[in-house]
Amino acid sequence: METKKVYAAISAVAAELAERGISKEKKQGSQVTYAFRGIDDVYNALAPALVRNKLLILPRCTERTSCERTSKNGGALFYITVRAEFDFVSTEDGSIHTVVTYGEAMDTSDKATNKAMSIAYKYAAFQAFCIPTEETTIDPDAECHYVAPLRPDEILKNFTAQAVDCLSLAELQAAFEEVWRPLRGTPHQAAAKDVYDIRKSELKQAA
Repeated sequence: METKKVYAAISAVAAELAERGISKEKKQGSQVTYAFRGIDDVYNALAPALVRNKLLILPRCTERTSCERTSKNGGALFYITVRAEFDFVSTEDGSIHTVVTYGEAMDTSDKATNKAMSIAYKYAAFQAFCIPTEETTIDPDAECHYVAPLRPDEILKNFTAQAVDCLSLAELQAAFEEVWRPLRGTPHQAAAKDVYDIRKSELKQAA
């Protein structure tokens, strides 16, 4: 059986990047500053190697989830997760290998999806080509966002909705235990207990 040339191309790109890696050229943070590799650094390093070795990387997003949160300053914060598939294609014989990664990002305007897609691409490249890197857990975006803790009324609202979906006493008990401590010392704690008791009675009657 003839060997698919896509694997030889991936190996050749990995060999080139193993020699020079990708330096951390971007800086983030106003108080604690750290360096990171931006998506443009990855593109600049990859593009020549991909051309030389006749390899394409074709992206395809198959899933996207969106959640609106509140920043510590009270503004809207959009949290996006994407599932992306990247087809590594040899232009010599058309052979393909697909790499799947997820990207997560937050933004206060309309860039969260773009960031999530860039992050998915960057880590697909890091993992497929084993690009030398000191760490891969640092937030790769040039700005950090901090989610404000939920208010007691928000916790109660979420628990009320969750309780309706609980189909067993064990599931209901676990959900109730998660909100009991955060609501301690607030009138919402008693309200949560009322929700728990009502749903518990409904489940017992349905059993």
